[in-house]
Amino acid sequence: MADHDRMNDLEAEHEGFILHGAVVYSRDAKTLEAADDAYLICVDGLSKGVFSGIPEEYAGLPVHDLWDKLILPGFVDLHVHAPQYQFRSLGTDMELLEWLDTYVFREEASYSDLEYAERAYDLFVEDLYTGPTTRACVFATTDPDATLGLMDMLEETGLKTFVGKVNMDRNAPDYYVEDTEDSLAETYAFLDAVCESGYENTQPILTPRFTPACTRKLMDGLGRIAAERHLPVQSHLSENRREIEWVSELEKDAAFYGETYDRSGLFGSNGKCVMAHCVWSTEDEIALLKKRGVFIAHCPDSNLNLSSGIAPAKRYLEEGMRIGLGSDVAAGSTTSMFAAVRSAIQSSKARWRMFDESVKPLTFPEAFYMATKGGGAFFGQVGSFEEGYEFDALIIDDEPLSSMLDASGRIHAAERAERVMYLADDRHIAGKYVAGRQLF
Repeated sequence: MADHDRMNDLEAEHEGFILHGAVVYSRDAKTLEAADDAYLICVDGLSKGVFSGIPEEYAGLPVHDLWDKLILPGFVDLHVHAPQYQFRSLGTDMELLEWLDTYVFREEASYSDLEYAERAYDLFVEDLYTGPTTRACVFATTDPDATLGLMDMLEETGLKTFVGKVNMDRNAPDYYVEDTEDSLAETYAFLDAVCESGYENTQPILTPRFTPACTRKLMDGLGRIAAERHLPVQSHLSENRREIEWVSELEKDAAFYGETYDRSGLFGSNGKCVMAHCVWSTEDEIALLKKRGVFIAHCPDSNLNLSSGIAPAKRYLEEGMRIGLGSDVAAGSTTSMFAAVRSAIQSSKARWRMFDESVKPLTFPEAFYMATKGGGAFFGQVGSFEEGYEFDALIIDDEPLSSMLDASGRIHAAERAERVMYLADDRHIAGKYVAGRQLF
């Protein structure tokens, strides 16, 4: 067979390509795989692995030579509030509950104006698209129409997201609180509309705001929906001490915060569940998080900004719990997951030095893992370049960040990746792939 014919047959058999450059990815929380000169192979949207040369069976695939660029897995944001994007960085001298009353509820209520929602969400979606995030779990508002509009925008980007219509029927201003039955009915209608839309990239996720804002009747109703529709759940857990005290006053028969979700089937018993924060989780709550396989979205920037504390992320990781990172905009000041990685490392150092020296700080490989493979597990086999993982990748042009170390050959791929977390921004992202599709 002529070489030309062989190449055509290979391309017909394998819808794929090869990226040639410096590659860094996680195998596990302790193991960062790095190669200065490697070939990363994608076939049918899946990674076939990283190689020092091109295996013969893939010799016919097109090769994109990226020369000195860095190839990283796409980053996963397990917790972000789309309607809060407009006031990020404001009110960080407040604690959680005051901040919600001052900024959050009023801004989110404005999204019932669909023209405003469209303009505001467009800015959020553009930021997410151009940044390092390839997958995200997103809170919207209580308004189902505005939430569908957000899903439409995200669908067009090619990013993979879960988006939730927020539910809340108590302890909110009159202009924003829902009636319990209306909240459940609108959730059913919202889910039916999602089914009719035929989304491929954007999926629904049940989103009770948090226990103080949700009655038992609402939580039970959402639990039934989770079981009926086989839907994942996202919410908040043990973020702030005053919040936890409030929960104990509202739900006197619950032994701990997480139990308020678990009683309604919203804590991993009916499907995947991600809880943001877990800063002050008790031993009993941690045991239930483990038992149910609940994902923790560690949001270090947010927890520092609102004086909530520092979650024991290193402990959760070492005990084999499911944990990733969240930007938690707007309590977090940026959607950049590069910032989330460095904040996770920095805050764990503060926790180690000031609170518990028996638990070492997070290392760079551990924080990198949380932002990629750790959080990616919520979406399936995502966040690594190991064989069989969905092919999400970032092409990083870190040449503007280089130094004399680069010129002398004394800095290598893993160190370049670490430098990117501290120095890079959207301007350094030269390309982005999700499930094998190049977005730009």
